[in-house]
Amino acid sequence: MSSTLNTSRPNLSKAASDGLWNVRPNARRAPARVGSAHAEAIQIRIENLAFTPAQISAHVGDTIEWMNAHFVAHTATARNGAWDVMIPPNAKKSIVLRAEGTADYYCKLHPNMTGQVTVSK
Repeated sequence: MSSTLNTSRPNLSKAASDGLWNVRPNARRAPARVGSAHAEAIQIRIENLAFTPAQISAHVGDTIEWMNAHFVAHTATARNGAWDVMIPPNAKKSIVLRAEGTADYYCKLHPNMTGQVTVSK
């Protein structure tokens, strides 16, 4: 897999553009169906220079929504390159989980801010 970025879709890694992760800015959606189960929306707040909760478990098809309650921008950047989401002050951004696995992530602007997402079927 190439390490180049897909420039036609900002803030997406090659893995993200291949459908492993789907970044949708300010997504508002009703629960989606994955097989016979409902997908969930999982909210992570950004405040006091921390992701809360810092560790989450989710399922393929779930949406993670980061809500930045801070007055400065932050990122949610997967260390494995799966996603890189810029979250402006007082804004929300989300991704849809498309693959199983564990991803550690951090804020590129504040590297001490870390989190982990574990995705199962």
